[in-house]
Amino acid sequence: MAANRVAMEEDITESVTLMVDSVSSSPMTPKTVTVKEDETHHPYAFHVSGPRNVASPNWRDLINSSWKDPNYKRTVMACFIQAAYLLELDRQENRNEQNALAPKWWIPFKYKLSQTLIDERDGSIFGAVLEWDRAAAMADLVVIRPSGAPKAVLALRGTILKSLTMRRDIEDDLRFLAWESLKGSVRFNVALEALQSVATRYGSSNVCVVGHSLGAGFALQVGKSLAKEGLFVDAHLFNPPSISVAMSLRNISEKAGVAWKRLMSMLPPKHEPLIQNSNEGQVSPSNVSSGFRNWVPSFYGSNQKPTVDLRKWVPHLYVNDSDYICCHYTDQDGVAEKREMNNKENNSPVVNTNFQAAAKLFVMSKGKQKFHEAHGLEQWWSDNLELQSAIHSSRLISQQLKSLYSIK
Repeated sequence: MAANRVAMEEDITESVTLMVDSVSSSPMTPKTVTVKEDETHHPYAFHVSGPRNVASPNWRDLINSSWKDPNYKRTVMACFIQAAYLLELDRQENRNEQNALAPKWWIPFKYKLSQTLIDERDGSIFGAVLEWDRAAAMADLVVIRPSGAPKAVLALRGTILKSLTMRRDIEDDLRFLAWESLKGSVRFNVALEALQSVATRYGSSNVCVVGHSLGAGFALQVGKSLAKEGLFVDAHLFNPPSISVAMSLRNISEKAGVAWKRLMSMLPPKHEPLIQNSNEGQVSPSNVSSGFRNWVPSFYGSNQKPTVDLRKWVPHLYVNDSDYICCHYTDQDGVAEKREMNNKENNSPVVNTNFQAAAKLFVMSKGKQKFHEAHGLEQWWSDNLELQSAIHSSRLISQQLKSLYSIK
């Protein structure tokens, strides 16, 4: 009996062992796969650092489009700019289609990459054109493009402090710092041609240009160039640069102009010259002051007739008041404020007699912040974002857009 029992136990043990071996070798059993942490938990992966409460377009957007919500639109535009940054980082880190980070930042919103903008000086990617992906949308039963969703978006990145592209990025940063203009850059012409192309193909009302930091500077200037041609594209500019030597010199010049006007106001009027001149060829001080008064507006372009109606092109500016690179956009224009107060007191509509430019300015105020937080792009898709917004006419906005009124 004992021998039989031992034999039975051995048979049972052998059977169980065979069953376990059979199950473990079955193709249905998942195998342990070692995945690199870089691929699943990269800090720039969409599921790691992207927005949390933004859903992909679905059939409900046919009834009430998410794109009509300004917060949704701002979030998506910031994500598209992040994609432009990651296109260059993917290139530098030799990522392929399987592990690339950038596509995850446009695919959820049913867009596709149609063009990359290349800097011929170093081969770096500084921007991208994203277009509505109809096939991907149809797969999720979104049969038509939701209202407010652009057909094409030109996204321009800012400075990347990595050796492969840092030199060219900083060159353009210094270009803006010195001249307050990026028109001399190779990137300006490439970006302008790309924007003109999609605006011609889809219509300017269906196109948007977006940028962050240095990219916002390019976006503002290529958008302004198209506005001069009567093509008004939607523009969303995050942390646009506001510091330049040219701006400082202009401010000094304006202060000198104010001082000169005060001096002229102390002199007798034109019909009471200081010196009676009987000779026709002699120039009186009153004529000199009159000539200077007429010349100063011409120097700044304010006495020229507007070629376009600037009110048709109102860019969206997103500014953090703790970011010293863009905070000057919040500086008030005292003349404009005084005129608006007078008009309110008189209950009359605001008349833009001096052709003051305006933009939709969105200001984030979180108190004192570190620079990388105040200037970072990720803040613009963060949860519970509170912004102060208004159609604003500041001194810097007027200076940036004033050229639309001059014939150049």
